[in-house]
Amino acid sequence: MLLAIDIGNTNLVIGCFDHDELRFKARIATDKTRTSDQYGVEIKNMMEAYGVQVPDIEDCIISSVVPPVFNSVRTGVMKVIGKQPMVVGPGLKTGLNIHVDVPSQVGSDRIVIAVAALAEYKAPLILMDMGTATTIEVVEPENTYLGGVIFPGVKVSLEALTSRAAQLPGISLDRPRHVIGKNTVDCMRSGMMYGTAAMIDGLVERMEAELGHSATLIATGGMAQFIIPLCKREIILEKDLLLKGLNILYKKNKR
Repeated sequence: MLLAIDIGNTNLVIGCFDHDELRFKARIATDKTRTSDQYGVEIKNMMEAYGVQVPDIEDCIISSVVPPVFNSVRTGVMKVIGKQPMVVGPGLKTGLNIHVDVPSQVGSDRIVIAVAALAEYKAPLILMDMGTATTIEVVEPENTYLGGVIFPGVKVSLEALTSRAAQLPGISLDRPRHVIGKNTVDCMRSGMMYGTAAMIDGLVERMEAELGHSATLIATGGMAQFIIPLCKREIILEKDLLLKGLNILYKKNKR
């Protein structure tokens, strides 16, 4: 089996692939204070909770956008499975033609998502990842990665609002019943949820105008399942895109 780990700002997403079948997916909170031993124990316990034993793991691949946590997770994995994980980064074969000013600055998660999407859909593609940050990126024919946009994720925006506005409470991000709220909580919820959906619709429209053609729209990430149904555009929801991409990259670069 292949152990796949994506280290995000809020969560580690881990999964195990058995001949391209995703056996399970789980999340562990990202914590910069945890040691490699603590991460190793958590990952081992999570695998065993889903019926996967350490001897079942043949190899591991890791992507990370959190440098302070990466070494702890990698070392923790090595202590558990006894193998050096493959790491998504420079030197790994991706099949992408990256046309940006500084290719090394493109987040590994964005590369992984693009690789996964191209395995199932035909370019041109506009890909959205909705987590701590929301990223939207463009992939053109011939696997050409053009770049995209980055803006604060829904929860980050909400935290900023409630921390800076004394009279605005913390709220849950449930689906609003109406766009026009009748009380403070409903107004905030509508602003966060419908506001983000409208931002996505507007950015996609501007991107397609700049490209001169339409594209297939695909979304992933923890918040996507709540926001995408509120968008006016037809957007395909792919919950496991990151893990699928890690599996594909591993097979491209298998030692």
